[in-house]
Amino acid sequence: MAQMGSFVPATEARIGLADRIFTRVGASDNLAGGQSTFMVEMTESAHILNCATSRSLILLDEIGRGTSTYDGLSIAWAIAEYIQDPQRLGARTLFATHYHEMTQLESLREGITNYCVAVQERDGKVLFLRKIIRGGADRSYGIHVAQLAGLPDLVIHRAKAVLAQLESSAPSGRPVLESQQSLQFDATLPAPHPMLEEVRQMDLFSMTPLDALNRLAALQQRLLQE
Repeated sequence: MAQMGSFVPATEARIGLADRIFTRVGASDNLAGGQSTFMVEMTESAHILNCATSRSLILLDEIGRGTSTYDGLSIAWAIAEYIQDPQRLGARTLFATHYHEMTQLESLREGITNYCVAVQERDGKVLFLRKIIRGGADRSYGIHVAQLAGLPDLVIHRAKAVLAQLESSAPSGRPVLESQQSLQFDATLPAPHPMLEEVRQMDLFSMTPLDALNRLAALQQRLLQE
């Protein structure tokens, strides 16, 4: 904004000029080119690393999300190290990520600083304060966002149970979900209506249109009487 002469919404700002601005934002595949979302992401990231200079400004959003967690984290970590290294690139960069492990880079690499969005928790609910503060986030709030989006309570409760199991088994390696958890999830679903089995057993292809209409009318009448 400063470079193009626009107003900068800040009390003060010290911004140097950039020779180019590179962005890797969004998630979409390239059906016409036969490229998956992850391939598009890697192609654009490769272009940035190969073309940026130490005078460039780089904006990266959620690098590595298009593949498995461990692969994605490894690639994101390596890209961050490459950009930070003044012998290789050393460009100014804003790197948004949900990989909490990457906050360790602040203590391992000079010039890296962590910031996160302030959040307030109260009575099991989350309020996003829309304020950037110093430091790294120690957890994500994906389930809370899903709840705000309107996912059914049954899905939210199940997601919390799965999350608790994944977090408890994380130190021992790749977690394996217990099948009993799925059974508990299914057990909370409402029982099917007894008329469903009756409908399943109907041989519709051997019935005349009039027979089918009469049968449907009889079922409807029974439902109205319940």
